[in-house]
Amino acid sequence: LRATTQARIGLGRTGDALPTQRVLEFRSAHAAARDAVHQPLDAQALAEQVEAVGLGRPVVVTSQASDRSEYLRRPDLGRTPADLSGVPAGNAEVGFVLADGLSPRALSDHGVSLLSALVEEFGGTYSLAPPVIATQARVALGDHIAQALGVQTLVLLIGERPGLSVAESVGAYLTQLPPPGRTDPDRNSVSNILPPPRVW
Repeated sequence: LRATTQARIGLGRTGDALPTQRVLEFRSAHAAARDAVHQPLDAQALAEQVEAVGLGRPVVVTSQASDRSEYLRRPDLGRTPADLSGVPAGNAEVGFVLADGLSPRALSDHGVSLLSALVEEFGGTYSLAPPVIATQARVALGDHIAQALGVQTLVLLIGERPGLSVAESVGAYLTQLPPPGRTDPDRNSVSNILPPPRVW
């Protein structure tokens, strides 16, 4: 069973406690998850990589959460934009948002490769809007961005809450006709996307 899953099963025991090695592995995984949550996103470096995908220079926006601490304490602020005046309006069919979410590390590690794969799949079939990078972002922030872009469909790639087995997974949320006020049942999602990309 241990060979087929990353879940912590069959850990063994030493007396009435876990073996020291298993305790250290747990602490290491927990530290990696905490680091992934608190690591800030280098939005400018990510923007340069995203620009190379070929959809244009991305606009960087932020939520109303002023910093990482407030973002973690106030999910409601992460759902509301601070300023979208720089987002270019258009009439493209599909828009892409890359959001840091609860694991900026995940977005930095393989958000661009996932975007590239999607653009390759969609290119020639749908018209694509210039991408947007969102910081201190929750999923619902994408609805405001989609409205500003004027797109019919939004694909939001966001760093997912780290677990004790995976700290760098990305979630993809697809919303059709996404005005602000949409709820989670209105979206389709694929969770735990890992490089190259694959789904765990």
